[in-house]
Amino acid sequence: MTTPPDTTPPDTVLPDTARSDATPPDTAASDATPLDITPLAATPPGTAPPGTVPPGTAPSDLHRLSAGTLAWLERNLDRFDPYAPGRGHSEHEAPYARAKAALELALLRHCWARLGAGDDPRLGRVTALVRTLWPHPDFPRLVTADPRCAAYYGLVYAALAPDGIDDRPCRAVLARLAADDLSPRGRSPYQRLELRYYADKAGVRHTVEPYEELIARNVLVTLPAEAARRAVPAGEAPVTVPEAYAVTHSAFYLSDFGRTGPGLPADARADAAELVSRLLEHCARRDWWDLAAELLITQVCLGLEPLRTPCGTAALACLARAQQGDGAIPGRSAGTRASAADPAGAFFAKAYHTTLVTALMTLLVTSAGAA
Repeated sequence: MTTPPDTTPPDTVLPDTARSDATPPDTAASDATPLDITPLAATPPGTAPPGTVPPGTAPSDLHRLSAGTLAWLERNLDRFDPYAPGRGHSEHEAPYARAKAALELALLRHCWARLGAGDDPRLGRVTALVRTLWPHPDFPRLVTADPRCAAYYGLVYAALAPDGIDDRPCRAVLARLAADDLSPRGRSPYQRLELRYYADKAGVRHTVEPYEELIARNVLVTLPAEAARRAVPAGEAPVTVPEAYAVTHSAFYLSDFGRTGPGLPADARADAAELVSRLLEHCARRDWWDLAAELLITQVCLGLEPLRTPCGTAALACLARAQQGDGAIPGRSAGTRASAADPAGAFFAKAYHTTLVTALMTLLVTSAGAA
């Protein structure tokens, strides 16, 4: 992989290694931003304040979030297509960013298709776009355009390829990976887990240690006790921003996005669940939408049902308040939300990630509840 050691940024489903503000997930608290970056949003008159949920509203919040986010994504599928005409936002048109949006859509499709969605026409339209893009002769160029993330994005590209396509472009990308791209050397425990997850899914040989060894050093096991010892100022969470996202992504990879158990010892899983609850409460109060959605997925990955937890229902209410009438979640947080005055392409660039993550969350929470 060409991802520099300890530079995996924290706040995307697919780590955005080309960002200039990338921050390592395993950074110590003294070296990274505390988890307190967004001011409380004003509470509309007559509504419950952030962090409180009227009884019985969580299922309706989940349903509205699911229907709205999936509808928004479906209406904006052309903006996930790097080759669609008239996409028109220069920042989003950077090659790696164009590929990243499509890769995130493919991850949604990959998880959605495993939930028994059957002939859901929305899934069908997402799948049709992914099946068109993956064998496109130019798409591997976009995926590998930035040397800082070329090997990593190439691995994800191969891992998320839908069945039944011409996989020669994927195999060509994998053939260009060097031994160091698939080695744990110089990588943090979190990065080793991430590498192993996508390498295994792509069916490529690597030299990363077994999952049992990765779990023992993972933040889900080590961070709860460390966070409990920290002196935290009022209004701040006990972890840093990178650590919070390392928690969510570790849960994604260890459980294959909720498909299996995470493999944690029982006491470690309980401690991790408690830390996730504290972070969810913090995000609900601070209107940090992206992390709230990821933490709700993390609850599912840890074997919890978010609708049965006070922090889970509070986070769902937070996201429901954020959702616009068109179904979008307009940014990662209240402090960074897109403006209605933004051009359509700029709005998409700010909104698509959190809207997609929220859609994935609703599918996984619904499936976990049904199970």
